[in-house]
Amino acid sequence: MSDTSCISPRSLVAEFIGTMGLIIAAIGSIILTTVVWGATDMPFVFVFINAIAVAFILFALIETFGPLSGAHFNPAVTVAFTMSGECAPKKAVCYIAAQLSGALFGVLLLGIFFFEHLSGLFVVSEIPRSEISLILSEFFCAFMLVAIIFGCVRGGSNKTSLAVGLFVGGMILATASTMFANPAVSIARIFTETACGIAPLSALYFAMANIAGAVAAAILFGWLYPKKPKEETCETTVLNADNKA
Repeated sequence: MSDTSCISPRSLVAEFIGTMGLIIAAIGSIILTTVVWGATDMPFVFVFINAIAVAFILFALIETFGPLSGAHFNPAVTVAFTMSGECAPKKAVCYIAAQLSGALFGVLLLGIFFFEHLSGLFVVSEIPRSEISLILSEFFCAFMLVAIIFGCVRGGSNKTSLAVGLFVGGMILATASTMFANPAVSIARIFTETACGIAPLSALYFAMANIAGAVAAAILFGWLYPKKPKEETCETTVLNADNKA
């Protein structure tokens, strides 16, 4: 049996920094294009730039931190790995705490970076996103994200980080909700006044849809790709397949 409960300080720092970097990509690219450049009347421009920024940076973050923590950067992904038995509950709680802390710190940094363009460091968004179509979109996005991760890792791909980055960037451009698919991202976006913000209640709905989608994918793809018994390291990594290359 592999030790899925081992929690190392390095893995928690990796989850903190990785999630912080993801938040800076997801929100910072919107602040730059809408608040600084003034592209508020051209949503296709800032959504496209957001998709590119998130895809590129997510790829780099997974490559960097995958060997340390598994590069979850997402409470829904951590829940999925917990469902599959690859992450112990205690470890999952620590990971999620690091992810949420990193997300909020990322928003704080953005407030400092763009201080002269914003009205405050933490401004609660009032943008409602509670339509059923958006919630279903978030369920689907989280479901497919976990499906991509499980399929690549257990299918033996050596391009997991690239697949995840391209998938997320593409789904930002292809879905009604522009793919939050991450409760940490939803919580962070509560505290931004930009077009990517989300009202607190809507963020709760998104987070619930994300967790539900991740759990559904973990169940289905745990069956499609049964875990092969083998010796594993302490950290459950989405890049295990990459190490075979």
